Amino acid sequence: MSQVPLQKKVLSENDRIAALLRERFQQNGVLCVNLISSPGSGKTALLERTLEILPRDARIAVLTGDIQTENDAARLKRFGFPVKQITTGGTCHLDARMIERHLEDWDLAKLDILFIENVGNLVCPASYDLGEAAKIVVLSVTEGEDKPLKYPSIFFKSELLVLSKIDLLPHVPFDADLAEQNARRVHPGIEILRISCLTRIGMASWITWLERKRSAQLTLKAEPVA
Repeated sequence: MSQVPLQKKVLSENDRIAALLRERFQQNGVLCVNLISSPGSGKTALLERTLEILPRDARIAVLTGDIQTENDAARLKRFGFPVKQITTGGTCHLDARMIERHLEDWDLAKLDILFIENVGNLVCPASYDLGEAAKIVVLSVTEGEDKPLKYPSIFFKSELLVLSKIDLLPHVPFDADLAEQNARRVHPGIEILRISCLTRIGMASWITWLERKRSAQLTLKAEPVA
């Protein structure tokens, strides 16, 4: 009798839980987005500026993942929104079971947007569905333009590319146009935003993108998952 490979079994169970999470998000009209990048690309900074801009009465929550420490959660909690740190203890990605467990005492009916900040890694998180409405890949100008070609899976699966730290473009040898071309070689339909969290360039477009996705999510409310 043949044995099912362990990885396939793990991913199958993850997909089962992710499907249940997606159904819960849709039924409650919650937009869940999963931010993925290399370490240091600016995911936490993007969330800081986002929480700073949004009204204090916005119905927002954040789950932030890291291998060790609760530093990111501490940075984000100061804005007054519900934030939980998921410390993986060595695992290089979040999985659907972790999300499910950390949502147990949150009422999804009281949320509009759930941000998931994944562990800094462009490889492992690409394989794990978290029930999100969209994956968002963050690429900073301090990295290489060839990242989309080196790590095609996450760029192919992401709906949006955030090109971050663009205020540094005059000071680094990074060709933003080439980076975007490479991303579209992998995923022709990917949306792209150029953002500087320092100068707030592009932040208005980012908020507009979230509002548009949130409106689209509301149309799915209470509909069964296909």
